[in-house]
Amino acid sequence: VHMKQSLLSKMPGDDWQKFANLRLLYTYMFGHPGKKLLFMGGEFGQWNEWTEAQSLDWHLLQWENHQGIQKLLKDLNRHYKNEPSLYEVDSRWEGFEWIDLSDADNSLLSFIRRGKKPGDYLIFVLNFTPVFHEVYRFGVPEARPYKVLLNSDSSFYGGSNAGPTAVRGEEGPWHNQACHIDIPVPPLGGVILKPTV
Repeated sequence: VHMKQSLLSKMPGDDWQKFANLRLLYTYMFGHPGKKLLFMGGEFGQWNEWTEAQSLDWHLLQWENHQGIQKLLKDLNRHYKNEPSLYEVDSRWEGFEWIDLSDADNSLLSFIRRGKKPGDYLIFVLNFTPVFHEVYRFGVPEARPYKVLLNSDSSFYGGSNAGPTAVRGEEGPWHNQACHIDIPVPPLGGVILKPTV
């Protein structure tokens, strides 16, 4: 049986970069508006594309990198179910707002996903290069504490554990937002922040 390559095997770089890229892609996909679709085997990073001629490569779950992909998708699905900002206003422009889409030099994107209630939102910061940014400033709506809801570079998912812990928005406009945050941004990583009280 000739096996086609999966999404993971088509990712650039070494194995660390391939898995980091896949975790980043899934974080971006779950943050972006629209319904979500995974093909069979994608939930644990199968190397080969699924075929009806054989079962999925479940044996790959003996390795931590594949376990990490599975754990990430489990958490992303849980957040998708529990965070109204990821589904309530999914098909209307009010549910999505760019923070910064113009940082081509660093290949960084940031945006807000909003629910129906004014204080119900999540912030996504995505780094599409293998460069770690010790301090990166981006705009946020409020000067308040934000918790890290998810960091795709967490060691729990097989990452390098770079990135922020708890952070606080500061007064001072940035990126057309009233306030800003300075955080470390992980390499080939996505961070989801949620405002707290």
